[in-house]
Parts: sequence; C-alpha cells; structure tokens
Amino acid sequence: MSIELKHLRYADAAIQHGSFRKAADALGLKQSNLSRGIRTLEERLGYRLFERSNGGVQPTLAGRDFLQSARRILSDLQTIVGAANAVARGTAGRLRLGFYTSLSAGNLRNTLCDYARRFPDVHISALEDARSRLFADLRSGALDIAIVTGEPGAEFGTSMALWSERILIALPDSHSLAAKDALTWADLKRERFVLSLRDPGPEIEAILIAKLVTPGESLDVDHHDVSAESLKSLVSAGRGITVVCESCMGSVPSGMVFREARDGNGSTRVGFCAYWMPANENAALRNFVQMLEERCPPLQP
Repeated sequence: MSIELKHLRYADAAIQHGSFRKAADALGLKQSNLSRGIRTLEERLGYRLFERSNGGVQPTLAGRDFLQSARRILSDLQTIVGAANAVARGTAGRLRLGFYTSLSAGNLRNTLCDYARRFPDVHISALEDARSRLFADLRSGALDIAIVTGEPGAEFGTSMALWSERILIALPDSHSLAAKDALTWADLKRERFVLSLRDPGPEIEAILIAKLVTPGESLDVDHHDVSAESLKSLVSAGRGITVVCESCMGSVPSGMVFREARDGNGSTRVGFCAYWMPANENAALRNFVQMLEERCPPLQP
C-alpha cells in the first residue's frame, strides 16, 4: 500500500481546521484537490477517516487513531528535514580540525571560541598530531581542515595564510637572562635548548640554527618526544631553555617565565596557514573558512 505524504498533510490540516475548505485555504490549495487527495487516502486505507456534513468534518473513530499517528510521523519528518537543512547550511553537523600547536592562548584558540559562539550546534572534533599525519588525514577525508605553521604551499589541496605569532623564549625564572625584558639572539648563543621531536619542533630548530649557528658550530640541544606543554615543565625543572610560539603563553608552569626574542627587525615571528581539500563539501567547513577569511583578510599587493 502506497500512501503519499501530501495526503497525510491534507488530512492533518482537515482535522486541525474541522473543514476541508479551511484546510485547503491554509495550505493554499483548491478545496477539490484537497478533498480528492483525502478520498484517495481513504481508498488506499480501506476505511473512512472523516464524517462529512454541511457543518464541516469530524474524524471517525478509526480516523482519529490513524491521524494521531500521522501527526507524529509528520512532526518527526519535520524534525529530520530541519536537522538536514541545518547540516546543509553548516549551522549543525561536525567540523574535524587538526593542529599541532598549543590551544592555551593565541589566535587558534580565539578562532575556535568565535566559531563555537557563531555555530553552537556544530561539534568541533580536534586532532593534535604531526604535520604529515594531518595531511594524510586530510587526503583520506578523516579531517576537514588543518592549521599548521609555515607559509601556504602547493603540497596539495587549498591553502590560505592566516596569522603570525611571536617567537618566545621559555626559561627558568632563576636564569640570569630572566632579568631582561626582551632577549636578542646573541644572548642565546651559549644556551642549552630542550626541543621536541614533534611538530613544530623541527621548524623551531631550523629557526635556531639560522639565528645562532655559524659554520663550524653546532646547536647545544636535547631532543625529547614530548608536547610543547611538557617542554615547559622540563624548562621549569632546570633542564634547559626552549622556544615556543606565542599561543603557549596561556599556561605557565611554576618557576618558568617567557621572554620575547628580537633581532634587528623587531620581534621574530612564525606564520600559520590552513589547508583543506577543495572537494570537501562539508558546509561547516565552508563557514569556518569564511570566518578565517573575515579574521585574516589577504594582504593587498
């Protein structure tokens, strides 16, 4: 038995208004079309849904039970359609985001907070991992977008430049350099560094080598397979000093301070960029990228 959804709506409107004419007006239909649709529904059910009279219509006993169930079906369908429309608009659903820098402060944290305020029904699923793993997950569809350090490249997909953050030196508060408000790279020539093997550790080490190492020299560094937060704990324990992005300033272990690293051009900074796959049709991603464009408009030539 095949029942058309529109006929259920006709019958539901008729029971609400108590009249085929009023129901047809409410639905913007001709009364004859609505009556014909309800008659078709009754024929397919094999029993009458309504008692007709000059004063209007009343549901039969069987019709009352059927129409109560039909109303629940229509209500559930409206909920399903509304939820699907929200996902299609990007106001609901899921956004899967990858990164490897701290969320304790900085632009990435502020961006996620802003997005959550604008789209509270979108669930943000975050993954902290190495750059290579994030890119692999983008290709496979396990991630929608990855935010990493560096300048946009042509590795794959679509990319855009975002913000930049200051490079900061984390050192024990008992260190002689802690008395200075800001540090030059020359101040750091003879220091022992603790660096992470995880991203963005290799990129930070490259910056240190460019700033501190001359031909015939090497960098005094201990490598650890730990997060940036754990590196700060090593610094506070006196194991050395480290270099972090500005976004790490949100949490400061006891016994550790941050100092800005400067050169002749002022603050040393590292850039961030976003990558996503152009074939990704997730509307929540589209809204997130649009928000990034609002927060980080492209530089004019």
